[in-house]
Amino acid sequence: MSDITYLTTLADAELNQYAALGVLLMMGIIFGVANLVITTVLGPGRKGEVKGIAYESGMNPIGSARRRFNVRFYVVAMTFLLFDIEIVFLYPWAVTFPSLAGPEGASLAPLFLARMLFFILTTLIAFVYAWRKGVFRYD
Repeated sequence: MSDITYLTTLADAELNQYAALGVLLMMGIIFGVANLVITTVLGPGRKGEVKGIAYESGMNPIGSARRRFNVRFYVVAMTFLLFDIEIVFLYPWAVTFPSLAGPEGASLAPLFLARMLFFILTTLIAFVYAWRKGVFRYD
């Protein structure tokens, strides 16, 4: 086999690794463009004063935009984000936890279990604190 043939075969193998990525990218682009075209062609085209008003969370956008919200809405949202992030950290830990048993009996599992239990405990303490403060009560 000559050097040129070998290099051509190697280059083809390198490009074949990116073929799946290229197909996925093309499918995404085609899907996005097709959705835009189909909704423009098949969607209703009525225009009017009511249709032109911005829709914001089911409320009519009439009046002052400086309306006050209770701070509890934001605290509940932050608490949701806290638990959401906790789940994001728990999943990879749970996947790798069974493989933490090291060679010659040196296992990292108890150390990592203690760290995760500490993480969950601090989150639970924060939840109980918020509950006792009445953050989740809507009066």
